[in-house]
Amino acid sequence: MRMRHGRMAAVAVAALLAGAVALPGQAADRPPGGSGGQEDPQVLVFSKTAGFRHDSIPDGVAAVHDLGAEHGFGVDATEDAAAFTPERLAAYDAVVFLSTTGDVLDERQQAAFEGYIQGGGGYVGVHAAADTEYDWPWYGGLAGAYFDSHPHIQPATVRVADRAHPATSHLGTEWERTDEWYNYRSSPRPHARVLATLDEDSYEGGTMGGDHPIAWCQEYDGGRAFYTGGGHTKESFADGAFRRHLLGGIRYATGAARADCRPERGYTPVYDATTGLDGWKQAGPGSFEETGEGTLTTRGGMGLLWYERQKLGAYTLKLDWRMASEDGDDNSGVFVGFPAGDDPWSAVDNGYEVQIDATDAPDRTTGAVYGFQSADLAQRDKALNPPGEWNTFELRVEGERLRIFLNGRLINDFTNTDPQRSLRDGYIGLQNHGEDDEVEFRNVRLKELPGSRGEDREEGHR
Repeated sequence: MRMRHGRMAAVAVAALLAGAVALPGQAADRPPGGSGGQEDPQVLVFSKTAGFRHDSIPDGVAAVHDLGAEHGFGVDATEDAAAFTPERLAAYDAVVFLSTTGDVLDERQQAAFEGYIQGGGGYVGVHAAADTEYDWPWYGGLAGAYFDSHPHIQPATVRVADRAHPATSHLGTEWERTDEWYNYRSSPRPHARVLATLDEDSYEGGTMGGDHPIAWCQEYDGGRAFYTGGGHTKESFADGAFRRHLLGGIRYATGAARADCRPERGYTPVYDATTGLDGWKQAGPGSFEETGEGTLTTRGGMGLLWYERQKLGAYTLKLDWRMASEDGDDNSGVFVGFPAGDDPWSAVDNGYEVQIDATDAPDRTTGAVYGFQSADLAQRDKALNPPGEWNTFELRVEGERLRIFLNGRLINDFTNTDPQRSLRDGYIGLQNHGEDDEVEFRNVRLKELPGSRGEDREEGHR
């Protein structure tokens, strides 16, 4: 039996193994496919029902088998809760609860599954997984929300909020599909990253108002969790877009793909499909081309697209990006803390660049403060998705401190000591590096923090 976890089940918590233990709020590091990444990821599909039984379950099981064969992960399927022991669960990188209903695990099995997640395991909940284990609060937290009610099967508009997560990166800003649309007893938003919501004006029977989450992800009690409300109908599992949605959730849960699943509130979009390039200005040669719904692609250079509308003090900037070439040798960057102007070299000389280039020297590779401080490369490598897949940066500027998060993981913590390059007052920009470099950006959003616009200086007099 392959041992994949840092901890055994809660029933054996006194016998902790010497493996990796998750930091508070952060999933344990479990390489995709088991120890050392030498084996393909393994997934268990669990579809026991103690209440209503969906006739789409066989189609769902078959779809996951197909996805595994196509994308390199092993799949076992069972309706036997006896599989929930520490030893058996240790063979799997993720467990898919496929339209389970009612009380499907006894107390010992629940304890084993808790231990599995606490040791870095992954969970995927599909549709009626939210209609499961109402008397087990830990499971309710893992799933993110419990089922409340549903109207009849009908078409609806899904609004995609996160287009970097592997479960939703293939979708446009709106996704039209037919399914049975769940209402939930509470919103997962306070503790999970909401990936998509329902437009209740597009169908009948929604009860959650203007904010109706339908897919989300989170790091939970040491592990990773993804949930989608879709999958009631047989047709869902034959639909290419839904299969990719499910695949992305599985890849996230197994650790094969990384994503920022921290809760997110209070950000203002400064570039997406709704804002366009309003407020942005190109400095220097080259350009940024809008190549899809809310997607910018670098063309030529070396230039800089900067947001001239707002000079910033303390803030957090989030944006999604990916490199086009398979070898990862594309080059771009995000500039912070530079003065206004039409010369892109002024940003180079007076601000700081957070680099995007996976093949350069340590102080000039992805996540570095270019020329000044390398990222923690071990942490960076654990967080970085490969070329062709989307990544999320958070650049958090407070005073002269710049923290860089990649897909939710802190990879660089830099403090400026040069008064000519103060981070306290400046602009943000995206670099277009050259003809042979193609990098895409999406969903650029800002949130000002206490201390912005000189508030930190004012507070010092109170």
